[in-house]
Amino acid sequence: MTQPPRFAELDFPTPTREGLAAEAAAVHARLDIGDLAGALAEWDRQRRDYDSWAALVHLRFSQDTMNAAARAAREYADALAPVATDHEVVLKRRLVALPDRAAVVAVAGAHALRLWETDITTFDPAISAELEEEARLGARYTELLASATLEIGGQVVNLSGLAPFAEDPDRAMRHRAEALRWGFFAEHGAALDGIYDQLVALRHGMAVKLGYENYIPLGYRRMRRVDYDAADVARYRDQVAEHVVPLVGRLLEARRQRQGWDRLRYWDEALIDPAGNPKPVGEHDTLVAQAQTMFDRMDPRLGGFYRLMEQGGFLDMRNRPGKAGGGFCTSFPSVGVPFIFANFNGTHYDIGVFTHEMGHAFQNWESRHQPGIDYLWPTMEAAEIHSMSLEFLTHPHMGLLVGEDAAERFRRMHLESSLAFLPYGVCVDHFQHEVYANPGVTPAERHAIWQRLERHYMPWTDYGDLGYPAKGGRWQAKPHIYRSPLYYIDYTLALCCAMQFWVKSRRDAPRALADYIALCGRGGAAPFQALVASAGLVSPFAPGALEAVVREAEAVLAA
Repeated sequence: MTQPPRFAELDFPTPTREGLAAEAAAVHARLDIGDLAGALAEWDRQRRDYDSWAALVHLRFSQDTMNAAARAAREYADALAPVATDHEVVLKRRLVALPDRAAVVAVAGAHALRLWETDITTFDPAISAELEEEARLGARYTELLASATLEIGGQVVNLSGLAPFAEDPDRAMRHRAEALRWGFFAEHGAALDGIYDQLVALRHGMAVKLGYENYIPLGYRRMRRVDYDAADVARYRDQVAEHVVPLVGRLLEARRQRQGWDRLRYWDEALIDPAGNPKPVGEHDTLVAQAQTMFDRMDPRLGGFYRLMEQGGFLDMRNRPGKAGGGFCTSFPSVGVPFIFANFNGTHYDIGVFTHEMGHAFQNWESRHQPGIDYLWPTMEAAEIHSMSLEFLTHPHMGLLVGEDAAERFRRMHLESSLAFLPYGVCVDHFQHEVYANPGVTPAERHAIWQRLERHYMPWTDYGDLGYPAKGGRWQAKPHIYRSPLYYIDYTLALCCAMQFWVKSRRDAPRALADYIALCGRGGAAPFQALVASAGLVSPFAPGALEAVVREAEAVLAA
């Protein structure tokens, strides 16, 4: 590959309906004359160009949700997406129906064919309007949360900017931060309920039009989950309830006793370290520079890739007004270099989100030579292995990012917070399964569902005088529930695998890193459980897999 351009130089042609139709016709024409290899190569190029353009449009909107031009471009892309999907599905239907299946497998790969067979069951032109409306509602949710302006500690911040105050050693300040956060959600609760009510109805309606009983089977197929189902996920949630929930409860009770709190309140949960959660050694520029040293020490491939991203402008990690919250990694497959988006706020979350998204980015870079676009990214639960594993594999070098005196404290904090995430993660998943299995319930009934599940998975939660989350509104702060339905169990499945990498790294760090890099290079060339096995890991669905890593973590924290 030639030297990639800088991010500021990226400029992909804007596709049109007519252009997409002409490109699809060109691929069909090649198939008509029996040129399967040529057709697939041309189609792959077209998909890379389209996906690169769409990724850039949606990234620019996330960078400035208040920008009218960026919003208009996003609306155009959202309207065009069902058109592009229609052409794509028609081609996939033709390819999977070809009589010489072996020839298709020889060119595209067996896994790609299986993915296409799944994809063609998720779309019909009859749901094009619903897909466009789904994207519009998701963007409305993003804009609403990005509009928050909150005053605290003499500053005006957005929701991401509340994080330092939410884990302040001063208990009153933590309470103030959470009161502001949930006051914002209470103020906009009716709008948030309305957006989600429409999304659930839309998704259920699409599922029924496509012949499904409800959205759940359609959602699994949209996520391209081809080697496990909802029953497997339910059993995994039960494992979390059995093995993790009691442990997290014990850890939180020990923390309460150490701190001398009368009761553990919700606003206390974020303060993990008795001495105060370790923070980055400096602001944005310092952290970016220290990360270069860290990746150089870990492996030349990691160091060289990070240098390319930083020098090429493929990082946007400063928090600012109007910027969408959260963090993500996106990619431009016709260029080959991914992009990391984050919101630094001066807390340990900066390190967590940065190493997490760097894991995604490095995987995408390592797998850029995979033969087709379907293999550049794995399905999401496999993709999260790369991100969450890098969080753990960077542990030995944390002194560079938080200072040597705080490095061990950071490692313990990260391990404890990872365990605490598992119950929350499966609660988010279980909630969505119940919502889509019962699409006709009212907003109030959805809040009651969350309350019931929260008591099951997080029985320690005490909101005190925070009225809105106490009434079951906490789920509305999780963007995935709105914008990426059924995408959350992925993090918990991946965390089970990432903690296996952590265990391996404690025994043999070079071997663990080598296995990790090899897994990154495989990209999406196989389904989830096959990728897990290829790295010498045990599937989270296997009996005892979760219990084993939790037992190791408990032993380390008890030391």
